[in-house]
Amino acid sequence: MKNPIKFIQEVKQEAFKVTWPTWKETLQGALMVFAMAVVMSLFFLLLDQVLKFFLEILLKVSI
Repeated sequence: MKNPIKFIQEVKQEAFKVTWPTWKETLQGALMVFAMAVVMSLFFLLLDQVLKFFLEILLKVSI
């Protein structure tokens, strides 16, 4: 097992190698996630309404 102090030093060295996204990249990613969430919610709303419509027709026919 490694020395805990040496391990922490290695972790610190690796942390300096990390390339963090810029503010612009972070904003673009967040906007894409928000846009896709809106698109998917509209898709599932439309799908739900279509299935509800067909289910109501099916239930009226069987009565």
